[in-house]
Amino acid sequence: MYIPHQNKVEDWNEIRRFVESARAADLVTVNPEGLPIATLMPMVWEVEDLESGNFGKLVMHMARANEQWKQIAPGAKGLAILRGAQAYISPTNYANKQSDHKVVPTWNYQSVHLSGTVEISEDTELLLQIVTDLTKAHESKREVPWRVEESDPRYLELELKGIVAVILHITKVEAKSKLSQNKSIADQERIIEDLYATGIPGEEDVANEMARNLEA
Repeated sequence: MYIPHQNKVEDWNEIRRFVESARAADLVTVNPEGLPIATLMPMVWEVEDLESGNFGKLVMHMARANEQWKQIAPGAKGLAILRGAQAYISPTNYANKQSDHKVVPTWNYQSVHLSGTVEISEDTELLLQIVTDLTKAHESKREVPWRVEESDPRYLELELKGIVAVILHITKVEAKSKLSQNKSIADQERIIEDLYATGIPGEEDVANEMARNLEA
């Protein structure tokens, strides 16, 4: 991933926070013909000590009917792309728009790329554990979280037969936060105000991230 110096994120706490908030990733692999294939899957990042260089693994599951997993050879490489909110940034927010006119539109966004080796498994116990962990992660903020144990056992067994486990053993982590850091504080404040006012889905989230960045 291309990351200018001012947009590079190296704070592991920030990276973990972002990945947890993203909740799903596009897993990109290459089939035997050399064509890239991607599937969006909910995920859990199992990691303990990022600073030591042990990046852990991204745990997911894919529909058995999906051809992608069948074309992943043992030891194949994969790329998981996690995206946050994104927004168009208008040149009207820049102070010099009426002076030297050296302004152009841009796009603000946050993204994390996790690269590594892909493992496929059809082990039923592993699949049950993955589904349980994913459910706990995504139900955790509900007032009354639903639990896998509440599902009819026979129905759950049939559902597990329809998926395969997909695990990305991570060897590289890249994180980018493009939030107008190259602009003046005044320009950034105008952009934040503008994004809050647009009413476009996701742009308020970008404004919130920009505000957090300024406070930091």
